[in-house]
Amino acid sequence: MDKNNKHIVLRTYLIYFGFVAIMLTVIVKSFMIYKDGRTNLFVSSSEKIEFKTAEIIPRRGEILDANLSPLVTSVSFYDIYMDTKVIKEDVWREGIEGLSKGLAELFPEKSAREWREYLSRERARKNQYCRIQRRVTNDTRKKLRALPIFKLGKYKGGIIDQEEIIIRQKPHEDLLKRTLGYVRYREDDTLEVGIEGAFNEYLQGQNGEIIQQKISNSWKTTGPITKETQDGADVVTTIDKDIQEVAHTELLRQLQTKGGKYGCAIVMDVKTGFIKAMVNLEENRDGGYSESYNHAIGTIEVPGSTFKLASLMAALEDDKIKLTDTVNAVGRYQYYDRALNDDNKWGYGKITIQRAFEKSSNVISKIIFDNYRNEPEQFLSRLDQFGLTEPLGIDIAGEKAPMINRPGTPQWWGGSIAWMSIGYEVQQTPLQTLAFYNAVANNGKFMKPQFVSEIRQGNEVIKRYEPIVLREKICSQPTIDALQKCLSGVVEHGTGRALRKSFFKLAGKTGTAQIANRNKGYGEIGDQKYIASFCGYFPAENPVYSCIVVVSAPTNDIYGASVSGTVFAEIADKVYSTSLQYQDAINQGSGKFDTPVTKSGNGYELKHVLDELHIRTEGSTSQEWVRTFQQTNGVEFRTAEIQKSLVPKVIGMGLKDAVILLEQAGLKVRSKGVGRVITQSLAPGSAAVVGGIIEIELK
Repeated sequence: MDKNNKHIVLRTYLIYFGFVAIMLTVIVKSFMIYKDGRTNLFVSSSEKIEFKTAEIIPRRGEILDANLSPLVTSVSFYDIYMDTKVIKEDVWREGIEGLSKGLAELFPEKSAREWREYLSRERARKNQYCRIQRRVTNDTRKKLRALPIFKLGKYKGGIIDQEEIIIRQKPHEDLLKRTLGYVRYREDDTLEVGIEGAFNEYLQGQNGEIIQQKISNSWKTTGPITKETQDGADVVTTIDKDIQEVAHTELLRQLQTKGGKYGCAIVMDVKTGFIKAMVNLEENRDGGYSESYNHAIGTIEVPGSTFKLASLMAALEDDKIKLTDTVNAVGRYQYYDRALNDDNKWGYGKITIQRAFEKSSNVISKIIFDNYRNEPEQFLSRLDQFGLTEPLGIDIAGEKAPMINRPGTPQWWGGSIAWMSIGYEVQQTPLQTLAFYNAVANNGKFMKPQFVSEIRQGNEVIKRYEPIVLREKICSQPTIDALQKCLSGVVEHGTGRALRKSFFKLAGKTGTAQIANRNKGYGEIGDQKYIASFCGYFPAENPVYSCIVVVSAPTNDIYGASVSGTVFAEIADKVYSTSLQYQDAINQGSGKFDTPVTKSGNGYELKHVLDELHIRTEGSTSQEWVRTFQQTNGVEFRTAEIQKSLVPKVIGMGLKDAVILLEQAGLKVRSKGVGRVITQSLAPGSAAVVGGIIEIELK
């Protein structure tokens, strides 16, 4: 073989073995990719492509109210990017103008021209991950996908929108915010607050796994899903959103009127212990109120006169008193070097113990002191029996334990029993006070307050929470009967008399307790601070809901009846009027009902409603504005004469229709009262001056 042939053979072998080496390298590197998801094939170590397995966070379960209305939900957001390299030149030229205009409409922080310049600049840089917008909603994402260029998809239009970000949202904003709570994952632990925290194991679901690749110093999803996620379960709470809104609105209105450091309101189902509403409003730096701390379960304070119910319960159970016993309420009661006074400094004279309770006289302190001064442990053991000295053990974290002084502790002194009997030297959370009153409403059965009724995975109920009885009977039935009578008497004849309702009865107890004012102690006159409360249930005869309202440090009033009792009454009134279980059907009894009284106003709307109710209408039924007259067999419509540039007659109309007519005449309306218009400051038929002010009163 000549020298040239040998050289050819040698080169052939080199090429052959070179290809073999390359094939072996490919096989080895492929195995390495399969084994640990990493490769540096065909690139230098400085340009090594990295892969990793990343967790996929599942969609967190929703928190629903008792009627399955969302209280907390998960909303999907997307980060939108653009791969400018995959777009062909002709596609770019034809579509960039339309894309820029569309982006300017969706994201007006840049004009169409600025969007075009920005995208063209990034395309010149061959940017494969050009940011368009972060955290857009799925609705906006769909609009983006319909724009020129982007409508061609990821591989031809360059749109990158697959990285979903799930944000937790409360549709009703501040409503129930602290009770719903949150979960925060920290380096060393997890902070779990409220219902979100208590039921996190159900809400969080199970993570999935997916392959990610490191591109431009950040990790991007490129590989397949290796483990599917399992979405979180839904938590169905016991909260009734409608009752919650009522309680929130009424408490907020009162705080804005009366002032206060904070206020809370709780509504509980008597039979089950299920919480139907829980409001916590605290004063902000700007003077407004918001939910920033759960005082209902996390703040212990002296309950004041609401604790007198427990004192009478103990004395009745020990046969030390009868409600018909007579006492002398002199107005001032001395215990060693300290004294307790009645709100009425002259006292109430000789009255029964029941009347003393109804008037919230501090003569009750003398009754308890005289009967238990030599055996305080007997009194305290009764409080233990009633469930007043232990936490409730609720599911939500943060419940404070009650504090009650006992003999042998530094705080105990000779008059402690007297002070405790009227709600001092005792501290409880509002929820603990309510649970005790709820037991009285429930004929002695002490229920555990609960916030959740079901856990659902899709449409399947995977766990159901039944009512939990903490104590089957806190005291004897005769004692319960006597105390229920006392609580009804407070509203009918006592300190809560102004809270009486026409269609149903309330039962409850007022409380006004002095509290420490920071470093001033109890303070001199003018510096004193009080906590006003009202706790009770409704309807008194057949209790359905129990409720407590507490306002701390009100500035414009201090009394439990006028500060907190009015909120209690408004909550009860609105719940009563909107709850079908309280109302008799209109076709019960004779099957007949009177023709309803209707307000004058828009004839089309009135006729539609009356037709739906199958109530006969006659007269000017085709007119836009009418006056109505009740007849024995229906409602008569008469045309309301409305002339341009003249003040219309709105007496007899509701507020909405009156405002529409008056504003059409160019007038500005000031109104007061509710119901139908009874007076108007400008005479009907007089000239209407545009911009003029008219005052109307409704009743």
